[in-house]
Amino acid sequence: MPENKSHTHTHHHDSAHSHEHHEEHDHGHDHHEHGHGHGHHHHGELPKNITRAFIIGIILNSAFVVIEVFTGFFTHSLALLTDAGHNLSDVASLALALLATRMALKKASTQYTFGFKQSTVLVALLNAGILLLAMGAIVYEAIQRLMESSSPDIQSKPVIWVAAAGIVINSVIALFFMKDKEKDLNMKGAYLHMASDALVSLGVVIGNVVMLYTHWYWLDAGISLIIVVVIVYGTWDLLRESLRLSLNGVPRNVDMKKLHSFLSDRKGITEIHDLHVWAMSTTENALTVHLVIPGGVTDDHFYEEIQEELEHHYHISHSTIQVESGNNKFHCEQKC
Repeated sequence: MPENKSHTHTHHHDSAHSHEHHEEHDHGHDHHEHGHGHGHHHHGELPKNITRAFIIGIILNSAFVVIEVFTGFFTHSLALLTDAGHNLSDVASLALALLATRMALKKASTQYTFGFKQSTVLVALLNAGILLLAMGAIVYEAIQRLMESSSPDIQSKPVIWVAAAGIVINSVIALFFMKDKEKDLNMKGAYLHMASDALVSLGVVIGNVVMLYTHWYWLDAGISLIIVVVIVYGTWDLLRESLRLSLNGVPRNVDMKKLHSFLSDRKGITEIHDLHVWAMSTTENALTVHLVIPGGVTDDHFYEEIQEELEHHYHISHSTIQVESGNNKFHCEQKC
């Protein structure tokens, strides 16, 4: 972006360590004037007890996978073995989500100027993919079982007890993530993983209770397919949103029409262009915009007021505002 002639930069920083600095640079040119206002509000802290929830989930699920594998082989239950594989993928997903949330707290550097916040978006996308792959494995095994001429006898009672334990364990872990699932895609991903596990275990219990009295062993595979449909339906939204954010799409909680109207209605602004909004992480959004103000900006109160509104009403915690006088047409070299 060319910077023609006279320009003024005004930076305002508002962060956790509370520091401010104002810089003014005057260059002896006379064609163009513009100003930059930067607002940083670092509220990317981990929700309370989230780290503990991840650790508890990893430990309980790891132990439960061992129990399921042993019981599944002993009872010839395909549903229990596929659920064990699903739970193992959950352990990996929880570990990745925990790693990403910790990485997001690392300070920015000259090489990674936003820090590692974007890792939370990538892990949310990866977790959605892992969950769908796990469901694909269950579908494959279930179809294979249904195509067999005869199903093996399944010892339903041990399966019922283990699956019932799975309902309790996964429901308890899901409750840890329920509160924050609408605030962070990784929390939502963890919640969906745990809730889907509880649902799978419920299906295993129901199927084995019926098989215990009817000996309809094909139900073991049939119920698995029904559960997969329910889980994929619930996961699809997570996949779409995480894919959108990984491509720097506008986050769902930002209404661009209302945002544009809000900026247009500010006193003195005659034109808005190059308005961009994207997600820096699964909990923090950023904005850059060029505002044409013929009279210019005389103090930082203008920036402070807009940045407060952006954060509290438009979920944007990091904003960069460039003010132009409009004396000359100022174009972005790239198509913004």
